[in-house]
Amino acid sequence: MTSRRRASFFTGKAEDPRYGAVTTGDERTMLVTFLRAHRETLEIKCRGLEAELDRRSAEPSALSLLGLVRHLTDVERRWFRQDLAGQDVPLVYATPDNADEDFDGAVAEPGAVAAAWEAWRAEVEFAEKFVEEAADLDVEGQNSWLGTVSLRWVLLHMIEEYARHNGHADLLRERIDGAVGL
Repeated sequence: MTSRRRASFFTGKAEDPRYGAVTTGDERTMLVTFLRAHRETLEIKCRGLEAELDRRSAEPSALSLLGLVRHLTDVERRWFRQDLAGQDVPLVYATPDNADEDFDGAVAEPGAVAAAWEAWRAEVEFAEKFVEEAADLDVEGQNSWLGTVSLRWVLLHMIEEYARHNGHADLLRERIDGAVGL
């Protein structure tokens, strides 16, 4: 078996922005801290890439790092803007005709990568403000699949969603340049 040298994102904990996170506290603080760390992980996995962000995992999958950024933009928008805040806004990428447009349309063309990050950051900013201003974790919204959902449930689901997709991002990044990280 051959051994290949792997690049690492960080050489130690001090360089990783996710370290030093809150490890004790109330439920909201802990949920927000975990979600923030997973959002930061997505950014770290994509750091230093642009044209490579649309590299697909393997045929016939459309999975790519850029696709994950676009997908998580729509996920943030669906749960926080549409379901919890009750805003009547369309998703950014997925359409009624193509629910997979977030992945299918992920092409690292000039400006497209910056636009994807801008859209993702806008949705994260909205979500963070919504959570901060919510009276408590029992705030409820309506989801077309599940019915009534609480902010608590959405935060737990978002942690799960990012954790699953950050696993994909680990493999995609390693395939692109061998980089692995914490």
